[in-house]
Amino acid sequence: METGTLITVLREADAVRFGEFELAHGGTSDYYIDKYRFETDPTCLSAIAETFAGRLDDETLGGVALGAVPLAAATSVAADRPYVIVRKEAKSHGTANRIEGSLADGDRVVVLEDIATTGQSALDAVRALREAGAVVERVLVVVDRQEGAGELLADNGIDLDALVTASDLLGGRE
Repeated sequence: METGTLITVLREADAVRFGEFELAHGGTSDYYIDKYRFETDPTCLSAIAETFAGRLDDETLGGVALGAVPLAAATSVAADRPYVIVRKEAKSHGTANRIEGSLADGDRVVVLEDIATTGQSALDAVRALREAGAVVERVLVVVDRQEGAGELLADNGIDLDALVTASDLLGGRE
């Protein structure tokens, strides 16, 4: 899907809001990209999954919990590729896994993420996957807010591939 069409779909899902917002990393912003709007809208989720699917190689998908799990599931179906879920930390009950799903040593994994700001949550997921024996070289993200994620990931040998950047999405309004 072309960037312009994806931007239209994101805007139609009311995923971009303006005002004063506190971000997960503690900073503030005059705009907010509401991942729950684009992940719960079937048209938008389908468009994202199809676009992600078109950018995959022969990789297992790694969805960062919680936000990227719907993206990983939808992309898994669209691309007929398996996925794993990467938790922020191992759960304390059941299997006590940090990574859920089937992952073998040496599997190539691409991490899927909803929004990249600093890149820290994606980097944490990459590190967990690498510790489990996976080969991870890139992160696919719906929106790159262009606030350092690309640089942080590059410093750790990871490419950031964004479907849309904040500049694209805001059309110069940022």
